Amino acid sequence: MNKQADRDTQAQTPGALSGVRVLDLSRVLAGPWCTQTLADLGADVIKIERPGSGDDTRAWGPPYLKDREGQDSSEAAYYLGANRNKRSLAVDIASTAGQALIRKLAGQVDVLVENFKVGDLARYGLDAQSLLAQYPGLVICSITGFGQTGPYKDRAGYDYAVQGLGGLMSVTGERDDLPGGGPQKVGVAVADLFTGLYSTVAILAALRHRDATGQGQVIDMALLDTQVAMLANLGANYLCTGVAPRRMGNAHANIVPYQAFEASDGHLILAVGNDNQFAKFAEIAGRPDWATDARFARNADRVRHRQLLVPEIAATLKTRPRQSWLDALEAAKVPCGAINNLAEVFADPQVQARDLQVSMEHPLSDSLRLVANPIKLSATPVSYRRAPPLLGQHSEELLVEAGLSADEIAQLKAQGVVQ
Repeated sequence: MNKQADRDTQAQTPGALSGVRVLDLSRVLAGPWCTQTLADLGADVIKIERPGSGDDTRAWGPPYLKDREGQDSSEAAYYLGANRNKRSLAVDIASTAGQALIRKLAGQVDVLVENFKVGDLARYGLDAQSLLAQYPGLVICSITGFGQTGPYKDRAGYDYAVQGLGGLMSVTGERDDLPGGGPQKVGVAVADLFTGLYSTVAILAALRHRDATGQGQVIDMALLDTQVAMLANLGANYLCTGVAPRRMGNAHANIVPYQAFEASDGHLILAVGNDNQFAKFAEIAGRPDWATDARFARNADRVRHRQLLVPEIAATLKTRPRQSWLDALEAAKVPCGAINNLAEVFADPQVQARDLQVSMEHPLSDSLRLVANPIKLSATPVSYRRAPPLLGQHSEELLVEAGLSADEIAQLKAQGVVQ
């Protein structure tokens, strides 16, 4: 079966979340990333957008999707990357009629996701307390920068600021005593993305509880909470020692050698995970004495004496081309890798074999390419049913499904409540 036929079969197979309906009042990245994951797994996601402008990220370009004439369309790549498998309904929720429509839709879904500032939805009578009083089985996921409680709850939350405030930038980047040292953010919005994924997990847990008890609940997700949690072993290192970790460039705080090194013609990653792998590496490097040296034999010793060992490794690796090292290390099953740009990533045979790029038909283009969902399920695979929607593309269709008559829909359009 070819890949397109396989995707067609997947699209016809009910997803793991088939039958789950989601009302998505979120925008930008954390919320849309969560709802795109739910949608890929089969949920029916209704994306609520502002008439006229829609999700902020629609304008976050260039780059934009090229239309069939090769010209920039209105669809930014940023938006396209987080909104497939959704249907767009453009509604003015600042209007009374728009609020009534959202309230009606909330009674027809299982999950509502929103990322409004704390208290904003209460102005419209769409806050969690009001909605749960009317629909006690509803799962509501609120995503904010700092959560619903605490002294920062009213602040706007942005990934970049949270990477700084939450400690990630204190451990990311080159050492302060080396050229290029200083605070550095991660290249993608990881606080947003991790929050989106944690939100997905929380929603699935809440749905499990709802299915067992009939009781909905409110999920309070915050970018800062997620950022602090995802510090993982570095957070644990600090809490165990009271010593704050610092930036280490490409090195690892707890494992040596575990960083990027320069070969004679480029860079490679050496990621030795245990003492047996180190002994194999030492043999390949022509320095078997490293594995028997009391300063380097065990990982704990290598961490303590990294200032002695790492310069020796660096000098040795510069003596041969990168591919020569990679071939030898891979043959010995010593973890290593190239450092690819994105063109090399999507040309990589393993990436291609794992179908990490998907092509979709789009109203404006026949060649929309997106990064695929990495989840592999044997019985209920993810599917790619709908390209990221145009603003208001499904408004009429969704209003009919909600039970509105043709006259009611025409009136809402005439009033500018929906687009």
